[in-house]
Amino acid sequence: MDSRIQAFVDQALTTFGLGNYYLHHHSLWRDVNHFNETSYTLCLEWFPNGTESDEDGSNPEGTAIIEYNINTGKLKNAIFVMGETYAQDGITFNGGTEEVIKWIEQETGLTYNERFQLHNETEDEIECRAFIDGIPVSPSGYIEVKWNDNRELTFFSIHGEFPTDDQVIRETYNLSLEQAAHIAKEQVKRIEFPSFEQKKLFAVYAVEEIYIRNKDQMTKPFEMLQDGGTTKKVNHILQWNKPISGAFERKEIDLQEEITVDEAFSCTPSPTTRPITEEDEKKCVESVERLLRKEYPEDSGIWRVNTLHRDKKFLVATLGTDQHETRVFKRKLSVFLDPHSMVVVNYIDNQFMLEMYDSFEASGDVTVTQDEAYEKLKGLFELQPFYVYDDEEKKYNLCGKLDCHHGVNAETGEVVLLDDLG
Repeated sequence: MDSRIQAFVDQALTTFGLGNYYLHHHSLWRDVNHFNETSYTLCLEWFPNGTESDEDGSNPEGTAIIEYNINTGKLKNAIFVMGETYAQDGITFNGGTEEVIKWIEQETGLTYNERFQLHNETEDEIECRAFIDGIPVSPSGYIEVKWNDNRELTFFSIHGEFPTDDQVIRETYNLSLEQAAHIAKEQVKRIEFPSFEQKKLFAVYAVEEIYIRNKDQMTKPFEMLQDGGTTKKVNHILQWNKPISGAFERKEIDLQEEITVDEAFSCTPSPTTRPITEEDEKKCVESVERLLRKEYPEDSGIWRVNTLHRDKKFLVATLGTDQHETRVFKRKLSVFLDPHSMVVVNYIDNQFMLEMYDSFEASGDVTVTQDEAYEKLKGLFELQPFYVYDDEEKKYNLCGKLDCHHGVNAETGEVVLLDDLG
């Protein structure tokens, strides 16, 4: 075993009291965060003495999975399978919440109240989140710690981002709902919510979440963050005159990467951090169009290439359509390309997910206007301060997150809780 890995093995053995365990397996992998930074993880799987993998390949109860961030040397995850631990003189919390928080500070190097705060607490678990001056951040960081009845550690996880002072543009928050009224009105959109319980689609006016920047009221869409890696916006509609005959041959999508010890300990940037050039974009769009001419010959002018994204071994083109634009779930096509040859390897169409709504009862006639819906909802809007990362400035800016937990039934005019529609 490489001496650098052995050092982490020795550290885990001592820190977590794994004298009753043996090291069954170790592995390396890498991730790329929202800031396009590469981090390497060492995973150590410790089996309780006298145990082996179950017949289905799963780890035995009590297995200790310890993960370290090689870049920082800090603990990333510690999981005792099924909440069972056979550790001796490991991590035990004999005191209260303050002791757990001090242990988190020690393991992560983060300072309580400066970089993270308590979010939720139960008898055997605490959850913390990244905060700046008491204000939540996006993208955010999360910490979770669990223990058993003997107050022995059974679970620890830290993931996401915890901004440093030099990443933050501090301001005094002065946004109000009155100031944001014109934006709020625009964010009231009519969409079709599926009720799985009633097997019906409901036409509902709801608020599309958005961030409003504190200093100038510029807006930033609320986006579900994807895994790190270079992303390029494309917005290209695919059109053709003739289809291409012949079936497309799919190849297996294998996202496993072979990581060498030297790559990990030198923190070599992942290939997914490389920029996507104009030439890359051109070749990708051409390959995707050829695929659609084979597999979707009648769909000229329907599909749009929205983005290109580097993910592990592939360049992924994400396509969408303008069909069902009022649906909560929209048609999507993910096309996987070899980043060297730009040849399409495989694709995933979410049509099968959308087909489940075909049997749902359609929504009724809309009797409520957007203006009427806004009037009903305007007293229920929420505007919460958030520090939001700006990809261009490479800083966290102070914003207000505009949201509303209620909607208006477009058929009846009734104000409803959106969570009750499922």
